[in-house]
Amino acid sequence: MTPQSTFMIIADIANGQLGPLRALLESMNREPGMVDPDNPLFPFARFGRLHVARFLILQALLEDELTTLPDAPPRLLFLGDYDGPADSFIAEMAVLAGPQLRHIFGHCADFIGEPESLVNWMQRHDVKPAANYINWIGRTVTQVHEEEALHRALSGELRRIVQDIGRDDSRAIRQQLLSFVERETAAGHLTLTPPAPTPVEWWLKNRLHKYGVPLLLLLLSPLFLLLSPYLILRLRTLESRDPELVGRPPREHLQELSALEDQDVTNPFSAYGEVKPQAFRRHAVRFFLWLLDYSARHVYNRGYLTRVQTIHFARWVMLDDNRRLLFASNYDGSLESYMDDFINKVAWGLNLVFSNGAGYPSTRWLIKDGAEQEQKFKYFLKRRALPTQVWYKAYPGLTAFDLARNSRIRKGVQVRQDSDAEIRQWLAQIQA
Repeated sequence: MTPQSTFMIIADIANGQLGPLRALLESMNREPGMVDPDNPLFPFARFGRLHVARFLILQALLEDELTTLPDAPPRLLFLGDYDGPADSFIAEMAVLAGPQLRHIFGHCADFIGEPESLVNWMQRHDVKPAANYINWIGRTVTQVHEEEALHRALSGELRRIVQDIGRDDSRAIRQQLLSFVERETAAGHLTLTPPAPTPVEWWLKNRLHKYGVPLLLLLLSPLFLLLSPYLILRLRTLESRDPELVGRPPREHLQELSALEDQDVTNPFSAYGEVKPQAFRRHAVRFFLWLLDYSARHVYNRGYLTRVQTIHFARWVMLDDNRRLLFASNYDGSLESYMDDFINKVAWGLNLVFSNGAGYPSTRWLIKDGAEQEQKFKYFLKRRALPTQVWYKAYPGLTAFDLARNSRIRKGVQVRQDSDAEIRQWLAQIQA
């Protein structure tokens, strides 16, 4: 299995360079919200391990009367998710697109620009997420493309077989499809690359994390129990006093966001806001993100984030000494359906993290109310949403459901079904 890794390069934009940089980034797009993967500025298609990526200008777009921090300078973010170890992809980008990256990062305040300094500069500005979610750990870009080709080929062949012999004999249909796959594979028209061995170092670290975190929580449980009266009292005091900022965002802001939406079946989402100023809140958000990261790595790593199935990749990143939070995700469907999915299925989970953000709809006991107040939550989130200047996805047109279906189809080719019901179920997925 090949695990996935992330990068997020962040740097202040130099004075006077915000406008030129914005125009430069938008030149990568063939239309608003849809990048040309072969654009000469940064040719995303060259990177066969890259699932999703985006260039994003990070700045608060709407005034926030609750802010307690000095204004942060506009910053450039370049982030993505890719197959393989974390220490290799930045070097690969420098090799395959070094001049282009130097041109882009040349708009940043502290970029040096010498060719030999590019990798070091990017590594210095690479910020790790506090929590990271991957829809299916180990599913590579190569696997996605090969399984989609398999689905398309089998779908066409199934239609031909049904025209010849009908639908009644499911075992005969399956045998003809399997013979077709063997012929196409032998001819080189289809490829089903076997999974690579799981890196030993990654496996060991993952096992230590899986069992070490519960052990640590168990050891700390007496301390949590001792502190619980104070923590509960402090929480309820803050919840009774925290102000909300949930007014309807300006029409212009909403129009800017919607103009970039629904260019593909999948959309990017980025939101950026301030953490409430109390130390309790800063520690709380770090703690719950730590638990979320654990759950995403070891529990929700096979197509689900709790009951939500539409997210490909997501990350939560603490910035400015844990005083600001960036959330970036890649999800199927519209923003409205995305928010509804979370509100209806896991509002309590939203509250655990985002209720520590300044202006969030008021909560009770941390998990009640908050996101359950639908309109307030949607306004809160949209006020902090940012337009994504450049967004890339290696497999446009495919949803997380499609990827899971295609993997099941491949499994049905490689592991034969026993019963007629299982065969019919496999054939039904090919027709989908």
